[in-house]
Amino acid sequence: MKIYDVLILGGGASSLMCGAHLSKEMSVAIVDTNSKVAQKLKISGGGKCNITNTIMSQRNFDGDEELISSVLSRFSRDDLLEFLKQHGLSPVVRKNRYYFCKDSSDEIINILKKLTSKNTFFLNTEILEVCKKDEIFSVKTDRGEIKARRVIVATGAKSYKTLGASEIGLEIAKSFGILNKEFTPALVGLTLQKEQFWMKELSGLSCSVRIKVEDRVLEEDLLFAHKGISGPVILSTSLYWRKGNIEIDFLPNEDILELTKGSKKLISSVIPLPKRLSVAILKALDVVDLECKKITKEQREKLVNIHNYEFAPAGNFGFTKAEVCRGGVLADELNFKNLESKRVKNLHFIGEVVDVTGELGGYNFQWAFSSGVVCAREINNSIS
Repeated sequence: MKIYDVLILGGGASSLMCGAHLSKEMSVAIVDTNSKVAQKLKISGGGKCNITNTIMSQRNFDGDEELISSVLSRFSRDDLLEFLKQHGLSPVVRKNRYYFCKDSSDEIINILKKLTSKNTFFLNTEILEVCKKDEIFSVKTDRGEIKARRVIVATGAKSYKTLGASEIGLEIAKSFGILNKEFTPALVGLTLQKEQFWMKELSGLSCSVRIKVEDRVLEEDLLFAHKGISGPVILSTSLYWRKGNIEIDFLPNEDILELTKGSKKLISSVIPLPKRLSVAILKALDVVDLECKKITKEQREKLVNIHNYEFAPAGNFGFTKAEVCRGGVLADELNFKNLESKRVKNLHFIGEVVDVTGELGGYNFQWAFSSGVVCAREINNSIS
């Protein structure tokens, strides 16, 4: 039976980027449960793939900052953009922040497929178990056994079950005694307590808000939904929220006291939000919608809370609606230089299976690409 130099488990962003950067002198195989690789890349960003972000630092991630900084410094956003440029892809920037493929996610997928074309692919193959005897790994699948001298676990996390997502990466880690944190939904909508059910009645409306959650401040669009609240800012909020209160400023670029000063208009009419939303917020704040000039001191004090509406979400929409997951193999278990397990020689973990999760906006793909490249380069150095 052939023994591969490197066997990569998973066929997503981190896997393909890693495979693309491994030395051509090595025999490399990639195993994936899907019939095609890069399925998450394919559908992300409305089919145009939000690759990375103009703002990029360890502060945009939930995870060990030292690990994140170490990896991103060795394959940065600029390195990624240069790599793509060298292969004929110049991403476009939207909203002054988000890098997308110009026409289709196939643009980046085709680059990765071309660069890994010499690798062996085992598709439609479910990974069942990974064992190690002496210096050789044996990967048991539903289609037989694959052996390798080195294994890279790039199996992702638990979200997007329809794309073959599973917990196999954590199961592999556990089987080797590698400490990890269970997956929980992240970049996901938040459900509401009864006191905030008024938001459900605004389903379909959106507005730009600023949210304080834990020690983070996030600003983007909030979308009111049937199940609760969603939209870009809420998805990123869900990454940092554990329990307790979050605080929403519904008018982050205005001053409600200035807007209402001396006006003869109704309060709801001077608030620069959809009328239905303005009326609902005033009701939630227990503010009577009267002429601005008639606002009492007591009502004014309540009205200011439009800048710091505080409440505790009830929970989140769950794995089926989550873009990614929190959790994974703990940073302390990995050698930051090459993302190799400290407990098991030649066993590496990259991408979402590591306990590093980014905000919405290209951060998770940047982590996937960066961790894949860093791992590959260090493996190349070890055999050169």
